[in-house]
Amino acid sequence: MATLDEITGYFDNLLGLAKIPADGSNNGLQVEGSTTVNKILFSVDASLELFNIAVERNADMVFVHHGISWGGNPKRFSGMDGDRLRTLFCNGISLYAMHLPLDAHPEYGHNACLAAMLGLENQTMFAKYCEVEIGVIGELPELLTPQEIADSLDAGLDGESIVFGDAAKSVSKIGIISGGAGYEGINEAIKLGLDCFITGEVGHSSYHLIKESGMPVVALGHYSSEKPGVIKSMELIQAKFNVECEFIDIPTGL
Repeated sequence: MATLDEITGYFDNLLGLAKIPADGSNNGLQVEGSTTVNKILFSVDASLELFNIAVERNADMVFVHHGISWGGNPKRFSGMDGDRLRTLFCNGISLYAMHLPLDAHPEYGHNACLAAMLGLENQTMFAKYCEVEIGVIGELPELLTPQEIADSLDAGLDGESIVFGDAAKSVSKIGIISGGAGYEGINEAIKLGLDCFITGEVGHSSYHLIKESGMPVVALGHYSSEKPGVIKSMELIQAKFNVECEFIDIPTGL
């Protein structure tokens, strides 16, 4: 057992709660439940489905990448927001969310974890977003094709990637930005002369940019690309505190 303050304080400090003040997510403790924590569920997205599972499994806390409080919302505690909050408050379940800091963390973030899965060497950060570099660049220990990279990450993430561009090209220098890197992120990877770029999802506006650049892009799926940091956070808590932890996989297919 641990206290809620101990758990949240640990995450706040470890993941750098205050390092990206421009993040749209209200990172940190979004809903305060029980003051003691015996069980924590970890998942990518906050949802009523997840909260109901937390009730069924007697969890005291839920940790997610995408929370329910963004900017000034929710403004009205009715409808779907009311259902979500009612489920948490009536069962004493706390909700903790960590968005961009969990993308950008150089050791425990999604991008760092994906880089570790590929064994990338000579890593540096790139791609400034909200005034902070969130992406990772590194070199593969041996040449691989984008399809081999996709297959390797899919096996570890239980995902289904799409490769845009030449899937059989031998590549070495890789850039990674989890989630939706957008046109800007892909364009920066091209300007830096990367051999291949890994992200979560690719928008329509980036299709011809990728095709004309000759740089292959591996799209892991937004959900799959943002599992690694959540799972790593769970492992760190398990090693630090005497609490039961469980990852709840609710794939969106996107």
